[in-house]
Amino acid sequence: MPSQKSARLKFLSEAIKEARKGLREGGIPIGSVLVKGGKIIGRGHNRRVQKKSAILHAEMDCLENAGRLKAADYAKCEIYSTLSPCPMCTGAILLYKIPTVVIGENTTFKGPERYSKKFLKLINLDSAECKKLMRDFIKASPELWNEDIGE
Repeated sequence: MPSQKSARLKFLSEAIKEARKGLREGGIPIGSVLVKGGKIIGRGHNRRVQKKSAILHAEMDCLENAGRLKAADYAKCEIYSTLSPCPMCTGAILLYKIPTVVIGENTTFKGPERYSKKFLKLINLDSAECKKLMRDFIKASPELWNEDIGE
């Protein structure tokens, strides 16, 4: 049986695949997966640019793609994101009472972690790959990045 750490790295790797997919589509490289019982039940990536959406961040796309779930199902999930969730995505995670959020990094952007830690378990895997992906993107497209984070 794989260790919890290796399982988390495996799921983060899937979120990174989503982020890279978004980048290939001309969007912002942030990816997310929703995991229940050791299986991915939803995946998504930031598609604000591709869909001309105001709200389609990676976590929102992931939750949408997972479909409607019962509260009891969300309570058994972990959500993975390549980047610390923003206030909007954190709100959705808190609304559905997803108990654990695993992030790739929070160096390039830090959402409302101090607040969210009051209600959920936040695990930062401090991924060099996630940091490089975001740093490269921010350097190449600062205007698009600032738009995405509301600046």
